[in-house]
Amino acid sequence: MSLSTLPSHSSEPMRVVDPVLDVVVPVHNEEIDLEPSVRRLHGYLQAEFPYRFRITIADNASTDRTAEVADRMAAELPAVTAVHLAEKGRGRALKFVWTHSDATVLAYMDVDLSTDLGALLPLVAPLISGHSDLAIGSRLARGSRVVRGAKREFISRSYNLILRGTLAARFSDAQCGFKAIRADVATRLLPIIEDTGWFFDTEMLVLAERAGLRIHEVPVDWVDDPDSRVDIVATAVADLRGIARLARALGAGRLPLAALREQLGRNPLPVAGVPAGLTGQLLRFAAVGLASTLAYLLLYAVLRTGAGPQWANLVALLITAMANTAANRRLTFRVRGTDGAWRHQAQGLVVFAIGLGLTSGSLALLHALTDAPTRVELGVLVIANLIATGMRFLLMRSWVFRATHTTTANPQPCNEPA
Repeated sequence: MSLSTLPSHSSEPMRVVDPVLDVVVPVHNEEIDLEPSVRRLHGYLQAEFPYRFRITIADNASTDRTAEVADRMAAELPAVTAVHLAEKGRGRALKFVWTHSDATVLAYMDVDLSTDLGALLPLVAPLISGHSDLAIGSRLARGSRVVRGAKREFISRSYNLILRGTLAARFSDAQCGFKAIRADVATRLLPIIEDTGWFFDTEMLVLAERAGLRIHEVPVDWVDDPDSRVDIVATAVADLRGIARLARALGAGRLPLAALREQLGRNPLPVAGVPAGLTGQLLRFAAVGLASTLAYLLLYAVLRTGAGPQWANLVALLITAMANTAANRRLTFRVRGTDGAWRHQAQGLVVFAIGLGLTSGSLALLHALTDAPTRVELGVLVIANLIATGMRFLLMRSWVFRATHTTTANPQPCNEPA
């Protein structure tokens, strides 16, 4: 879908080249609040902010005098520009301006300026220094001071609980209209964000968190705007749809998060004598192995009622081995897409053959040594499977998925599937 814009030509002479901070104020039909808010923000930045800045008014499809007011502000105030978008959507406005900005740090705030401006420098300072990748104002963090009605408080807290339960989000406040992002991070992250409305913020934060980016939270003083034009019901429905869509995309592995993590993510701190990523891989492999072992034992017990021990062992181990390889491919070694999937399964079957040899050999030895082997069959198989599991991990890490580790030095571009 093409995005048409009508830039404000009157603001061109006032353009600040290469500002450190670009603060976007997205607006739709805000002819009354726009001028006092922009003048207040501009005065604060001139007096208190120690770096070069720009204020960009992003008018998205206003039908009142908002565009006229924005152009007048751009003409009168230095370091203020106006951009007019033909289509509505806060996310669309932010994505367009941030994509075309030449600033080092990109921020936005709601036009009502509900958040105290004193939190702006603490918000962007960690991004300027390179300590963090994104920053959000939080009304739910310890130290914040919030004045708003019980209804909005309940909705906000409920929404964040839903995010934690469905998308495993760890940030505390997704909806506060006071956020910032480093430009280099935005260049990689914005192309994969689909939402163009109010869910844009949440999607950005969830994807950033999944890609291993560092999100800095700032407790804010926030006073609710009683004249807010946000349709709570429509926004809530759109947010729930966004959560469902994002959950499906994450579950299907359609998003290039592995590439983003390679390009922008923060790797675990190195530990002497421990290969990079080994601890996390061991934990994930152990979880997959536990589930596979339980499934194997259940299958073996069911099949054993109608077949001999060797056949029951063969079928149960073959089924769970294929599922184990697929699970470790995705979860333990973070391999996405279909490239190499059949090769990995074939190599997994070789590993399976080794495990089969260990377990079948242990069963044969057990039957040769005792006249009542059925009493201890499961116990012997558990021990044999533990040994086979250790060998399986070593072979998977050093052989089956070795190509994955050697190719991560040249990660795929973030607009290609990983």
